[in-house]
Amino acid sequence: MTTPDSDSVLAEQLLRFTRRVHRIQKRHIEQCGLGVTPAQSRLLRTLACYGSPPRMADLAERLEVVPRAVTTLVDGLEAGGKVRRVPDPTNRRVIRIELTDDGREALRKLRGARRSAAGEILAPLSGEQREVLGGLLDTLVDGVPDRRCG
Repeated sequence: MTTPDSDSVLAEQLLRFTRRVHRIQKRHIEQCGLGVTPAQSRLLRTLACYGSPPRMADLAERLEVVPRAVTTLVDGLEAGGKVRRVPDPTNRRVIRIELTDDGREALRKLRGARRSAAGEILAPLSGEQREVLGGLLDTLVDGVPDRRCG
């Protein structure tokens, strides 16, 4: 049985763990030398999930951020040649975002960085502990396994 104090301790542990995960992922992303932030990395991964180029509003919804945040991320990635804005073929007023060849290459490198970061983060756990952790995290996130891309 948990008590309010033990719940507070667990919540603090989760917050500390989240900060550790972010620090480790950021370090591994920076080591790629791509000049991409963790948020831009997440946008690239999300963008790769779409079969056809999405609208910025679609990206904002998928990333659970305000559209303005996506605009800022896209601006930075576009300046680095990793994405480009393209007009919608059926409605020229709508702008879609697509990966460039440089963006696909960056995504490949970023996937390696994420695997490396995950290995570092999960190194203290056995395979069985990792399975248990995955189940617990699924339950905490929304009660079902995460089937979203990225």
